[in-house]
Amino acid sequence: MLSSSRRWADTALLRRLFLPLLILLLLPVPAAAQKMIALSFDDAPRGRGAFFTPEERTARIIAELKKAEAPQAVFFVNPAAIGHGDGAHGEAQLAAYVAAGHVIANHSNSHPHLSGMTAEAYLADIDAAEVWLKGRPGYRPWFRFPFLDEGGKDKVKRDALRAGLAARGLRNGYVTAESSDWHLESLTIQAAKAGKPIDRAALGDLYVTWHVEAADYADGLMQKVIGRQPVQVMLLHETDLAALYIGDLVRALRGAGWTVVSADTAYADPIGALMPDVPSAQGTLTEALAWAAGVPAPRWYRYNDTALATAEFNAKVLHEGGGE
Repeated sequence: MLSSSRRWADTALLRRLFLPLLILLLLPVPAAAQKMIALSFDDAPRGRGAFFTPEERTARIIAELKKAEAPQAVFFVNPAAIGHGDGAHGEAQLAAYVAAGHVIANHSNSHPHLSGMTAEAYLADIDAAEVWLKGRPGYRPWFRFPFLDEGGKDKVKRDALRAGLAARGLRNGYVTAESSDWHLESLTIQAAKAGKPIDRAALGDLYVTWHVEAADYADGLMQKVIGRQPVQVMLLHETDLAALYIGDLVRALRGAGWTVVSADTAYADPIGALMPDVPSAQGTLTEALAWAAGVPAPRWYRYNDTALATAEFNAKVLHEGGGE
């Protein structure tokens, strides 16, 4: 038989070996990192692009989102564009988005720049859009600032708009991640008008890669400045590029570990209550929060630099010049 001292020694050894393991097993498991993002499209109904009529574009965006099994997206609407010119069938296009399970919200009536008008005139433009939007199927009481201009350096105007939105029961349809897809679309339209050959595979690669990288950049910056991973809101525009590549983008986001969620889910995140007081109110909420936390510039994804983006487009899509 083992002596009592030997048994004590063996017991002590077992405790030293297994007690730390037992403690680790009993500790609560930390939640897995969650990368969640919603899709938002500005400027609906948008004018003709490089490849499709507005009606063809809408049909393709709806079909690609459905094929990719993407959840509800939000389309921020400019009602003044409806009913004439390229927007002749705009009302039917917006109704088609809603019928497909998506929602619509306010992007102002005529897409003005806040820095170029009084707060009163700007709020009147918002009200004009609300007249068209309110009560329609799929309507959400969200307002997104055109150009993401929330007052720039004019804090009096910024605060007037914050108060005006609150008085109207509208919340800020903020953005947290973006890659200036409007610029990529503009470059594509210019190239098409000039009759230049466009490498569509390379164009799709830029569209998809830049947006996934922008989402990851925003995720890392948010963790740094607020200590958690909020639901991100990706800024896109209702463009021909979206019609061509939105399904690829959704699949690529999932491949990079993102869960694509509804716009309703994104705007339920408490981050929406934050209103950073920064020297200039224009850009993404991510950038503003980073600025308020003292993060030095740049506080935005690299291809928001339009000069850099243009050089890459020329090199990769038009096969002109250098690039990275």
